[in-house]
Amino acid sequence: MCITLFMAMLDNVVVNTALPKIGSQLHAGVTGLQWVVEGYSLVYAALLLTGGTLGDRLGRKRVFLTGVVGFTLGSMLCALSGSIGELVAARMLQGVGAALLTPGSLSIIRNTFPDPRERARAIGLWSGISGLGLALGPAVGGPLVDAFGWSSVFWINVPIGAVALLVGLRVLPEFHDGRDRFDIPGQVAGALGFGALVFALIEGPSSGWESARVLTAAALAVLSLAAFLIIEATRAAPMLDLSFFRDRVITGALMSGFMVSFGMFGALFFLPLLMQDVYGWSPTMAGVGSLPATASIMVAAPVAGIVTGRLGPRPALVSGLTLCAIALGGLSLYGLGAHYDQYVWTLPVMGLGMGLSFAPVSVAVLERVPGPKAGMASAVTNTMREVGGVVGIAALGAILTSRMTGLLHDKLHAHGIDAAHTHQVVAAVTNGGAGGITASRALPPVLRDTVDSSFVEALHLAFRSGAGMLALAAIAALILLRPKAKREDLSQPSEVGAQTVAQV
Repeated sequence: MCITLFMAMLDNVVVNTALPKIGSQLHAGVTGLQWVVEGYSLVYAALLLTGGTLGDRLGRKRVFLTGVVGFTLGSMLCALSGSIGELVAARMLQGVGAALLTPGSLSIIRNTFPDPRERARAIGLWSGISGLGLALGPAVGGPLVDAFGWSSVFWINVPIGAVALLVGLRVLPEFHDGRDRFDIPGQVAGALGFGALVFALIEGPSSGWESARVLTAAALAVLSLAAFLIIEATRAAPMLDLSFFRDRVITGALMSGFMVSFGMFGALFFLPLLMQDVYGWSPTMAGVGSLPATASIMVAAPVAGIVTGRLGPRPALVSGLTLCAIALGGLSLYGLGAHYDQYVWTLPVMGLGMGLSFAPVSVAVLERVPGPKAGMASAVTNTMREVGGVVGIAALGAILTSRMTGLLHDKLHAHGIDAAHTHQVVAAVTNGGAGGITASRALPPVLRDTVDSSFVEALHLAFRSGAGMLALAAIAALILLRPKAKREDLSQPSEVGAQTVAQV
């Protein structure tokens, strides 16, 4: 379980380090690079609940190992991609594999360790590995890209996946709950809704918010997500038990997990572009530069588990959200001429915030649901986190691209550049054609400085927007995650769920 989770979490971050090289060699702009990340995250988030349902019906070991094969095969195809379209398609296959292996892993651990104390230690280790994978991503990715090219960040998954498959075939027990259910209408509606939403957010800045394709996607998102909620509320065995959201602690925890991913995935997407394409750092230097955040995550994650076990999830989670907001706000204070030693303080703050936020979300949710629904609760928690990352990258990317487009038009016009050439420059650095922001390297110095300054100013607005959302999330978590009811009051969650279903 830990091997596969480490592989998935490492891949989630290590790809970001390779984005500038991918953009340059595959001629992809900011929108194309967003889809390299979003294509994986979107499919993963949309199919997580499906992966849990298939595990219930077909056996969790079988579905888990199928996911390992799919993720490993997708990694190979990513490494062999010759165009941005091929890479995005292969990343989506990785997302399918991750969606099959992730939900069953926590259920397998729960059933393999029947003793509560052993199970708690196993789940703690399993959760800590996710922080380790996220922490090591930048430090591992930079040297790999410098030494072997961007495809190496995908090849690294192949031996890890092979080991996980061989070990899993030998040691994993097979079991399932015998529930014969598969919510096809709900899955279709949810996948369409999330897909259309992210498509609209990504395409809006480049195609225009009033374009037919963007408006159509937005309308489809609203209708599909509304249909999804109606379907899940009326089914006897839903993929998503909406009664979870009647519990303020669960709601606060899921909202917090969503917002941490919203802000931090957006930051982790754009920071490598800033360091490599604007500041001129090599991938290795960018990876080394991120070590303060890496070390802080590795320190904070186990501390969060200890604090949560003793004091409950609220102190660690509120502190984590607050620190993440401070870090993003701090990054927005430094302009184009800033030196690393000026803004380096934001990186350990960011790492501490992320590390403190991982365990409390899972603990807060899992301790409020009955055992038979733990698998669903785990899938819902991961879905909210992943959707938060998808929406965060899309939303902050939309803010950045819109602001950068406006700044470039104004500044290039002030330099006397005619409308036709202005349009070419803006299209090259915001919507593909010549390698995205990297395309500015081929421009005359004055225009290159104009592009860089516009990117940094636009990035500041995106960071401040993310910081504001995280600050509001910290306040909401402080209110919603008030000291929990006595443990004996939580021992009968199934009765609460039954009453909620009856009311619905």
